[in-house]
Amino acid sequence: MPRNTEDAPPSRPAYFWWLLANALALCFAISSWFICLHVFGNPEIPRNYEILRKLKRLPELKRYTVLDVPNGNALAPRELYQKYFGASDEQIDRVNGLLMRNYLTNFDRPLLLTYIEGKYQVKEVKTLTEADFISSGFVIRAQAMVKPDDFTAAAPYPVLIEYVFPTEQAAAGFFKEGDILEVKKSPNCAAVVHVSKTEADGEPALLLTVIPIAYGSYQIGDTRSFSIEPPGRLQPGAGFPVIKP
Repeated sequence: MPRNTEDAPPSRPAYFWWLLANALALCFAISSWFICLHVFGNPEIPRNYEILRKLKRLPELKRYTVLDVPNGNALAPRELYQKYFGASDEQIDRVNGLLMRNYLTNFDRPLLLTYIEGKYQVKEVKTLTEADFISSGFVIRAQAMVKPDDFTAAAPYPVLIEYVFPTEQAAAGFFKEGDILEVKKSPNCAAVVHVSKTEADGEPALLLTVIPIAYGSYQIGDTRSFSIEPPGRLQPGAGFPVIKP
């Protein structure tokens, strides 16, 4: 009797492997493209910032002056409170990401650029360290002082600021608790880079971290001054607020 034999399985055509290799290469290329867009487009994420640092592709902060800073809204304490305090936690997280991205990229898209104005009473002064977002300089925690009307003295208002001064000079001692810090759009150009909520005198309050983006001499009275310069090394992973509870 004839012996039964099984048919050999058909071999795959050569172009199958060629198509598979090209499909894998295309997937890899698309994935790499999206990853690159994510890393370069979101430097505010600490992991992305460190990748850019290792690649030596970090955006360099531009040395703006009062004459060429990007246009932005200048808001007093009442307006700042109305703008930010009613936002939800999710909205604040989203805004903070955009604010930090704008700062790191020199406000190329200054849609959210907000400068603060008003009078603020100094509550605390802290020298910056390597563990902070900016490692050289100092930060002032201060509370807004607002006049309820034209006939009443200014009183504490539920808006606090962290005013970060990037400087190589030892100027923190120029400011004392109780001093009044008067901030104007020009010449200070103190831009909001982070929004959070805290308490002041046992009541809910708004806390804004601001950094001046116009560099040069900062004048204190008639006799003292120090130089503000773009910070060299930043650490987004340090988190905010700068003065931790």
